[in-house]
Amino acid sequence: MIGSVQKQGSQPAEISLWRIQIMQLKEYQQRALAGIRSYLELLADLKKKAEGITDRDLAFDFAAKAWEKAKLPRRYLPRKNGLGHLLPTFCLKVPTGGGKTLLAVKTVDLVNTVYRRRQTGLVLWIVPTTQIYRQTIQHLKDRDHPYRQHLDIASGGHTLILEKTDHFAPLDVQERLVVLMLMLPSANRKTKETLKVFKDSGGFQDFFPPEDDIKAQEATLKRFPNLDTYEKQSGFWGRQIKTSLGNTLRTLSPVIILDEGHKAYSEGAQETLRDFNPCLIAELSATPVQSNILVDITGRELHHEEMIKLDLHVVNKASPDWKDTLLAGVNKRNVLEEKAKEYEANTGIHIRPICLIQVERTGKDQQGGRWIHSEQVREHLTKVMGIPAEQIAVKTSEKDELKEVDDVGGLLGRDCKVRYIITKQALQEGWDCSFAYVLVILTNPSSQNALTQLVGRILRQPYARKTQLRELDESYVFCFQQRANTLLESIRDGFAQEGLGDLRGHIATEDERGGMTGDDMDRLFDMREHFKQAAGRTILPVFVVKNSHGWRPVNYEMDIAARIPWDEVTLRPVMQLTLSEYEKKDVEIGVTLTEDRHRVIEARGIHDLREGGIRVDPVFMTRQIGDIVPNPWQAHEFAKRVLNHFYTMGGKQDAERLIANNFVFLIEELRKQLEAEKDRLAERVFCSMLEKDELRFLIIGNNLDWSFPKSIAIKPTSKILTKEKGGQLEFSLYEAVPEDDFNETEKAVAWYLENQHRLFFWFRNRARHDYSIQGWREHRIYPDFIFTATDRNAHTDYERVYVVETKGLHLKDNAKTNYIRKVFDICTRQAKSRNWNELGLEMKDKVLRFEVLDEDEWEAKLNEVLLE
Repeated sequence: MIGSVQKQGSQPAEISLWRIQIMQLKEYQQRALAGIRSYLELLADLKKKAEGITDRDLAFDFAAKAWEKAKLPRRYLPRKNGLGHLLPTFCLKVPTGGGKTLLAVKTVDLVNTVYRRRQTGLVLWIVPTTQIYRQTIQHLKDRDHPYRQHLDIASGGHTLILEKTDHFAPLDVQERLVVLMLMLPSANRKTKETLKVFKDSGGFQDFFPPEDDIKAQEATLKRFPNLDTYEKQSGFWGRQIKTSLGNTLRTLSPVIILDEGHKAYSEGAQETLRDFNPCLIAELSATPVQSNILVDITGRELHHEEMIKLDLHVVNKASPDWKDTLLAGVNKRNVLEEKAKEYEANTGIHIRPICLIQVERTGKDQQGGRWIHSEQVREHLTKVMGIPAEQIAVKTSEKDELKEVDDVGGLLGRDCKVRYIITKQALQEGWDCSFAYVLVILTNPSSQNALTQLVGRILRQPYARKTQLRELDESYVFCFQQRANTLLESIRDGFAQEGLGDLRGHIATEDERGGMTGDDMDRLFDMREHFKQAAGRTILPVFVVKNSHGWRPVNYEMDIAARIPWDEVTLRPVMQLTLSEYEKKDVEIGVTLTEDRHRVIEARGIHDLREGGIRVDPVFMTRQIGDIVPNPWQAHEFAKRVLNHFYTMGGKQDAERLIANNFVFLIEELRKQLEAEKDRLAERVFCSMLEKDELRFLIIGNNLDWSFPKSIAIKPTSKILTKEKGGQLEFSLYEAVPEDDFNETEKAVAWYLENQHRLFFWFRNRARHDYSIQGWREHRIYPDFIFTATDRNAHTDYERVYVVETKGLHLKDNAKTNYIRKVFDICTRQAKSRNWNELGLEMKDKVLRFEVLDEDEWEAKLNEVLLE
């Protein structure tokens, strides 16, 4: 919806931020796409080998073999399409709020690039509900929306988005990437309404032989035996093929993107999908059951990447009057709006918290009686609570007041007034608005489904980025007279249905009849007694800059980004690019007739011409680099400089054609160069400030330093980490640590530290919560471990402090890891060069060292460190 908010001229800050967050792939998205690419490469290679086998006894299932070679943990479930051909299928398990549509469009690109090896063809995009259909088609048709822009880049600008009522021709499929949107009921032949898809509606005759060409009709039927026909074999004209959309799809070997794939497990739905004769099915689901799960994204990964609002706070009102529960929800929403105004005043980013209210009845003939009705709640909000009518919308199967909002800019638009949405069930799976913060449940307390069905609607974080205001980074539920155990279980089930089962511990419940609900309270674990004195004196340094009141922690935007000298950016690598009329990625062999009667045909190498489908526009190019260059005038200047450079090369017409055909390529290369330059110049700013003593690595006091917390809270559902062979940890700073805070490498490091005789204590540093270092990039570095070691036998204090970051093999030499290494090296040097009056008397005579440990060498490195 937010894509439609864009107005002419400058964009609101939050729209730009939202586009930046979508264009920049999260780490889990990069991992997912890398896994998809690897599997598709294996798939393409083995398919080619399988097709070259003529002996049926030697034939093999190339999709299953690729799955086996990819060493995926689950057994592959083989499928065949309507022609009996092997049908590769895989599933991306993506929780609510994980960006599944973005992963879907990137998957389309990978399937075409790696598996089909072309930019054109048909994609059948199937969704289960009207709400998802409306949102998806709106985004894909909007040329300014990042989803559409990803498709345009994948197709070279030749993208065609269609609905089932649209017609298209063979040339469209040959020359464009055609994405056809269908609703799952529309694709299912067993539903009356969608038989239209398979009806001979006209407009698709060009895909089939003429009706009077009996032999050609027979040949087509032989190739596609599952096509619908009019006549039986004994008819005068034989079997006549219906020129329907359904039949057309069967002849085009489409790629199917199956959104919310768990809704298509019925035999009827599966048969319908296979009957389209697809070449591949990519399913997206938060809760797949009978699927080949290729990528499994956890709720923890989303939480780490700031995609969802957690913790979830649940207030169970003691009062039996639903109006008291509604008042509590309205009050919370008002408090959040004040916080949002404060946030907007400081950042320019707009958030308008929305309260969802679930009622028991919505039908126009259902008012009165003991059931809580939507109009009853609307009247109470307006007449009793004084809420303007324009701030309230009702969303039901009969009345959809949100559609009017969508048509004029969407719920995320600054001009939108809606703050309350009343519904019964219409806002379940598929509805998406990150401004939804509060859920008020006014249904019968004995109903266990209300929370389960709606809790996922309030979890998405606005703009996929934490505000650093706790209230705006969490979500809230208000209900009344629920049984404590049933209430918590309903919410946990709701998390599971959204694919967030691993985050069920992030639920805080408050019961007005008795405070926190018994076993559901967080457990507090204190520091171990014999570490308290030493740990209490430990204060770690941070990078600081001087202001009028002394020293303060460095701020990226104010102190680093604002000083980047953009006029020193070099675009030379982009200017030195050679633009070609020919596509360099693929090698293709063409077959042609010759004049030599002895050699009727010959093979020759051919090149595909690059084709420009996006109009050359410096403003368009400027928008594509706006997430890297914050000043739009400077970004526009870079875009003009690049385009003007290539316009001056060669003749005017030749230059214009070359630029048009390479426009997407130029944007990609310009983005790469600007990213590299931004990093280079920011590093120079950072190091220059250190050299000039404008930036220091200090302990600054004034309660701005970080020190170990006195205790840590652990969710009651969390499993406690134990030693590798069982038994309680002995050297962790706290009496217990939650196992789900560790990946496998981190567990191994913790277990290793437990066995080191020189270790004093170790601490698992929590991301976005504990000690962090601000370098010259925007995001802070949160190390994985802080541990201390002693040079003496008396274990009452320590002499050395180690701050450690671990990295998996796949991240060993990537840009982010190398950046952390550089920052850690600077930290170690700065700690050595500072005297303890600057670093803090509490740390006198302590050695402070920062290390990055790679998965394949962490143990050897730690052995070396602990022997110093």
